[in-house]
Amino acid sequence: MKSGLATLAVTLMLATNAFAATPKPMSLDKSSSFLIDPATAEKIWKENTPARVTKLYPMRKFRFVSEVTGGFTENKTCVVSARAMLLPVVLHPVQGTKVVYAPIKSASAFDAQPSLDEAQCRDLAKVKLKEAIHSIMSTLAAEAG
Repeated sequence: MKSGLATLAVTLMLATNAFAATPKPMSLDKSSSFLIDPATAEKIWKENTPARVTKLYPMRKFRFVSEVTGGFTENKTCVVSARAMLLPVVLHPVQGTKVVYAPIKSASAFDAQPSLDEAQCRDLAKVKLKEAIHSIMSTLAAEAG
């Protein structure tokens, strides 16, 4: 009986360590995969978020969310819309922790440029996401002091 409890304790400890070793993403990305992928959006968030903002808005209570949409029009104009938001994370009794779509802060950036290829359009999407993130971070950093 004692060996069964010891095995269970070791198993639970290993499972807990496995979950603890996996870092939570700083952001969620709800973008068009044509323009930007979640890994790129996460990298942009990490590069453009000051430490004092992440300290003021910890991941257990808040999540940064990006939405980048757009594409090409009929006359080959690249149109991009990027939105950066800070959303609350709440604990539901049955579902566990969930991000709630009730933006605390948000910022958007838009652009349209003719005669771009797909790679240039993706680069424009990254630039617009950075602009939106910089806008929201300037507001949040001012509040952080």
